[in-house]
Amino acid sequence: MKKIFRYNIIFRPEPEGGFTVIVPSLPGCVTYGKNLREAKRMAIDAIGGHIASLRKHKEVIPTDEENFFASVEIKRIPVYA
Repeated sequence: MKKIFRYNIIFRPEPEGGFTVIVPSLPGCVTYGKNLREAKRMAIDAIGGHIASLRKHKEVIPTDEENFFASVEIKRIPVYA
């Protein structure tokens, strides 16, 4: 039976169009797509390649099984002297 890996991904819109995708739990795993559908497909491919490399080098494969993202609003940024 195959293990299912779960990862949070961040889609960042680019000024020239398209989206950069970052996988925080896999440092260095970054890709790009011209639209959200392509960006997600590219992310899945990049994650697969990253996991294959980790396995090849017998490294631990991190996941986001228990991690999640949230947003916070900062109304005032404190000024430190």
